[in-house]
Amino acid sequence: MKSYFPLVKSPIKYAGPKSRDPLTFKWFNAKQKVRGKTMAQHFRFAVAYWHTFKGGGSDMFGPAAWVREWNVGSPMEAAEKALQANFEFCQKLGVPYYCFHDRDIAPEGATFTESVKNLETVVKQAKKMQKDTGIKLLWGTANLFSNPRYTHGAGTNPDVQVFAYAAAQLKHALEATCELGGENYVFWGGREGYETLLNTKYSQEQNQFAALLQLAVDHAKKIGFKGQFLIEPKPREPSKHQYDYDTATVLSFLRAHGLYDHFKINVEANHATLAGHTFAHELTVAAAENKLGSIDANAGDVLLGWDTDQFPVNLYDTATAMVAVLQQKGGIGSGGFNFDAKCRRGSNDVMDLFYAHIGGMDAFAKGLLVADKILSDKAYSQIVDDRYATWKSPVGKEILAGKSSLDKLAAFTLKNGEPALKSGRQELLEIHFNDILLSL
Repeated sequence: MKSYFPLVKSPIKYAGPKSRDPLTFKWFNAKQKVRGKTMAQHFRFAVAYWHTFKGGGSDMFGPAAWVREWNVGSPMEAAEKALQANFEFCQKLGVPYYCFHDRDIAPEGATFTESVKNLETVVKQAKKMQKDTGIKLLWGTANLFSNPRYTHGAGTNPDVQVFAYAAAQLKHALEATCELGGENYVFWGGREGYETLLNTKYSQEQNQFAALLQLAVDHAKKIGFKGQFLIEPKPREPSKHQYDYDTATVLSFLRAHGLYDHFKINVEANHATLAGHTFAHELTVAAAENKLGSIDANAGDVLLGWDTDQFPVNLYDTATAMVAVLQQKGGIGSGGFNFDAKCRRGSNDVMDLFYAHIGGMDAFAKGLLVADKILSDKAYSQIVDDRYATWKSPVGKEILAGKSSLDKLAAFTLKNGEPALKSGRQELLEIHFNDILLSL
C-alpha cells in the first residue's frame, strides 16, 4: 500500500522538553499519569478528517492551493486514497481517533441513492482499516450545510421537503457512525439560524430543529446506537444569527424542548471567541452542569472576525481551558480533543500537518500539567476560598439552602450595616498563574 507520509518512518515519540526534533513530543507523554489518568486518557486526541485530508488551503479570497496525492482520480478513488492517508497519518502521529462528516469520507452522488451507496462503500473500507490499525471513530456527523439545498437551513428550513431530505441524510450518517463504532454523534447547526427576522418564523424554526434532534434520538434507540449525542455551539457563520449561539443558549434550548437528558456540549475554542467568550468560559459553563461532552481544539485570530480554525499554541489558553476541564467530575467521558484545525494557506507541505498536530498536542499537554498544579496549589485555592468565606456563615448557608427570606436579609442588613469592600486579588492570581506556567 502506498505511503503518503514516507518521511515519517515510525510513530511520533515523547522526547521531553529539551528535544529540538520537530518530530517528537516535548510535553505530551501518553503514559504519564496526571490525577490518576494517563495523558492519553485525559485527551483522547482525534484528527479532523475534513481539514486534514479534504482541505485544500482555500479561503474566502482564493481557491485550493495545495496538491495532495490522495485527492486525485475519480471521486470514489480519491475517497479511498484519503481514507488510507487518514489511517497512516493517525498511526504515525500516535492519535487513537478520527472524526468525519458524511460528505468528507464519501462524495455526494448525482442522486440521494448514489450518495447512500457511496457512503456504504466507504464505511466498509473504513471498518476494515479500523480493525487493521486499531484507530477508532470518535464521532461522526452529517454535513447539512454545504449543499445549496441547505441555503436556508436544514432542520430549520421553511420547506418541509428540505427538512425531510436532511432527516434522510442524518439517518444514514448516524447509521454509518453506529456501524463504525463511533463513540459520539455531533450536531453542528450550520445555517440553522436566520439572516433577517422579516421572513423568519422564529418559534417554528426552533420547534423544527428540536423535532430533528428528537428524530435522531428515536432512531438511535432503534438501531442500537449507544454513543453520546453532542451539540456544538456557534454564534455566527454562516447565518448572521445561529440558534446554537453559545453553550448557555444550547442548554436552555435543550431544557425547553425536553432534550436535556440526551445531549452534551461539544465546545470549540474558535466558536467561543466568535460568541464573545473565552474558551475557558464555554468549557466552564458546560462543565458546571456536567454537560461538557467533547472539545474541538483549535484557536481563532482575535484580529479577524471569522472562523480561522488555527492550531492551538497559546499556553495560557490551553492551561485555563484544562483548569475548566479538570473540574468536571469524570472528565470528558466518551468525548475527546478533536483538532478541528487547519494549517495556514502558506503551509502547503504534508509535513506541516505533523508539525501542527504535534504542536497542538504539546500545548494541551503542557496546559494539563499547569492546570493540575494550579488546582493542587493551596496558596492559589486559599485566595479563592477566602473570597467566598462568608458564604459558610449561618446566613450564607441558610440562603443557599433556600431557607432565608427578604425579611430576614433586611433585618441582617439593619444589624450589620454597610459591607466592607474586599479585594478580588485578580492581579495577584494572574501573577501566581504565570509563575506556575513558567516554572514547568
